[in-house]
Amino acid sequence: MMENNFVSLSDIRIAIPLLQDIVDESALKIISSIIDIEKNVFQICFENKLPLSSTYKKIRRLQSDGLVSVEKIDIDGKGRKVVFYKSKIRSLDFNLKKEGILLQFDRNDKDHFKCMADTDPNLK
Repeated sequence: MMENNFVSLSDIRIAIPLLQDIVDESALKIISSIIDIEKNVFQICFENKLPLSSTYKKIRRLQSDGLVSVEKIDIDGKGRKVVFYKSKIRSLDFNLKKEGILLQFDRNDKDHFKCMADTDPNLK
């Protein structure tokens, strides 16, 4: 169920893999650096001291999870595409109880947010 600007996810089959992707140190740095402003991969790498190849891999994974999106594509002076990414989540709350787990995402952009949680029929 979506309330205001939140998406909640309680299906453990979806929540655990999604949480595993997010709690990786590199993924946390990437998401945190693009919450407020879109950035290209080189900016993300430089600011967070991350290797370029693994940053591309993490961003692709976060995109497939629906947590990061392409905000815009520019062409640089040499005619190459420069892709700018932005986080689709502003924050994440994780709640573990005997009954199960609950992930609650605060949307960063309610008009463009779609993550794998949106396809889960067991949304709370």
